[in-house]
Amino acid sequence: MKASHNEERIGAYIRQFQLDEVIPEALKEHLLLFRLEPDEELCRQGEDPQYIHLLVQGKVKIYTSSFEGNTLLVAFTTPLGLVGEIEGVRGWENLNTVTAVTEVETIGFHKRWLAENGHEAQFLRFLLDMVTQKFYSKSLSLSFNLLHPVEVRLASYLLSVTSDRKDGSEDGVRISTLKDTASLIGTSYRHMNRVLQSFIADELVVREKGLLIVTDRQGLTRVAGRNIYESQNRRERL
Repeated sequence: MKASHNEERIGAYIRQFQLDEVIPEALKEHLLLFRLEPDEELCRQGEDPQYIHLLVQGKVKIYTSSFEGNTLLVAFTTPLGLVGEIEGVRGWENLNTVTAVTEVETIGFHKRWLAENGHEAQFLRFLLDMVTQKFYSKSLSLSFNLLHPVEVRLASYLLSVTSDRKDGSEDGVRISTLKDTASLIGTSYRHMNRVLQSFIADELVVREKGLLIVTDRQGLTRVAGRNIYESQNRRERL
């Protein structure tokens, strides 16, 4: 993960997401641009967070782990997402691990600046709005989503970690990681593999060159009904 004082790019994102009147002027001079490559960690469960991040480009995966080493997918997040604000306010350790699925950029600021700008009404309203959306999404994914059959969970996961590329290049899931995938979506590898074989038989995906490649996104979308791991709600202008 790389951080820089790229004022031009930060300013462009502030304008894009209409945050100019939301972020206090005193805070803007402390903003940093963070860049991550796919599979890089933005934060790790159990560690002491230092920065609060606004996700402004790309997609991240949020998951939690048990003491026994089991993992469970919480959600995927796309712009505009907020990471680390609860831990920053409460002084807690990171509740989840957040990793980049695609190339990711965030606008971040050190948590010490949160207290100094906490009196700004627009800023507080923005944070409250974002936190409310986050808890709603997590509530769905950790309860209601697990009630869906494995077919829906696997289809939704594959749609989330791959993109609809038009240039013919391969975009898939490494077969070597499929056991981890089963854990993330809350099922056994054996059960998931049976579902996967049906997807292959229906020509929704193929195994090729060590990858599981999505060949029919529309077909997977029909299986999923909707992507249960990605909220369709986006922040409206405050």
